[in-house]
Amino acid sequence: MPTNCAAAGCAATYNKHINISFHRFPLDPKRRKEWIRLVRRKNFVPGKHTFLCSKHFEASCFDLTGQTRRLKMDAVPTIFDFCTHIKSIKLKSRNLLEKNNSCTPAGPSKSNISSQQVLLEHSYAFRNPMEAKKRIIKLEKEIASLKRKMKTCLQKERRATRRWIKATCLVKNLEANNIIHKGTSEHILPTALSNLPLENFKILEQDQQDKTLSIL
Repeated sequence: MPTNCAAAGCAATYNKHINISFHRFPLDPKRRKEWIRLVRRKNFVPGKHTFLCSKHFEASCFDLTGQTRRLKMDAVPTIFDFCTHIKSIKLKSRNLLEKNNSCTPAGPSKSNISSQQVLLEHSYAFRNPMEAKKRIIKLEKEIASLKRKMKTCLQKERRATRRWIKATCLVKNLEANNIIHKGTSEHILPTALSNLPLENFKILEQDQQDKTLSIL
């Protein structure tokens, strides 16, 4: 037995003396989804005891051939007064807010509390332009410092590369002149360097010298 209408803002209740009929949400998933969309209630999930009253259907939606008023198979609710419902919600919210304010003891104003809550929820935001400017200057200094460190690391890497090339050229020259035993470079140099011919290291050494001169 229906008790009331599920439409937002509708105050219709079941009364056998009033000519208002109540109709369940259809079981067909497609039609049921369309009814829910038209009702326009947030997070609304109708149950088996959820009804809409006849005030939300046009006269053409009803089949009056039998003894009872029935909905046609393709009937959908199209008559709603959403504006009245929204006004009612706003009025209730305002009355509740006024009631709460009258019962709240003296203390921080609601506007101040709201501001504090906003600042906590958006802690990444700056309070004023000067604070943002200081943060930008600090970040620019950090970037400049990182660039200097990166430049220093690259210089160290180039110096280390030059040392390896010079050491490799020296060892291979000594081997070529039979001053040290053949194959010594294989034991004291990394595999990637010991396997390269001496001519390649001379070219690399010249390239490194040219880069050093261009930097200076």
